[in-house]
This record gives sequence, C-alpha cells and structure tokens, in this order.
Amino acid sequence: MGSGGEDIMLSPLARKCFPFSVECKSYKSFAIYGVMEQAKANCPKGSEPLAIIKGDRKQPLAVLNAEYFFKLIKARANE
Repeated sequence: MGSGGEDIMLSPLARKCFPFSVECKSYKSFAIYGVMEQAKANCPKGSEPLAIIKGDRKQPLAVLNAEYFFKLIKARANE
C-alpha cells in the first residue's frame, strides 16, 4: 500500500496467461455503479451487462462484473 507500480504483481508466466495490468480502487461509491444498474435492468436473459463509458477527450472504457471477467479469463486459459 502506498508503493508505486502495479497493484497486482505477476510473474512472467502469469502475465502470459493474464495480460492485464491491474489498478485496484475501493471507495464508498462510484458513479459507474448507477450505469451498471441500468445495464443490468436492460439486459436480456442469457446476456451479461456491459457498460461502455467515455469521458471528455478520454479513451472509452469497458466495464463488466469482475466475476464474469474472471470466468472469461479462465475459459480462455482452458482453450
């Protein structure tokens, strides 16, 4: 905590399986949760809610449930 760099350190082998650099944040609230609630409310059965957000002059970001994200990663690793 308080050190610079990635929040989750990966070995070279782990990086091959999980090619992501992770930044972890925990706050009392994030505005994105409201966006995700709307995505869930509009999500047809059998689909997974996904929010695409974009700030002014920023790159778009894709936001999805972390548990679902890890299932995708696990499925990819098992291919």
